[in-house]
Amino acid sequence: MSEQLHAKGAGEMEQWMNLIQEIGFPIFVSFYLLHRIETKLVAIHDVLVTLKTE
Repeated sequence: MSEQLHAKGAGEMEQWMNLIQEIGFPIFVSFYLLHRIETKLVAIHDVLVTLKTE
């Protein structure tokens, strides 16, 4: 089972590396940072909604 998980992780890493090679490192970093910001904004939104309803 762990071999399958390891193989899956290696496949995902290979996909990420292909993506970086295709679109370039700066664009990849930009997408990564935008994704991180989006998750934080969703968390802030959820907190504000709960404060508004209380």
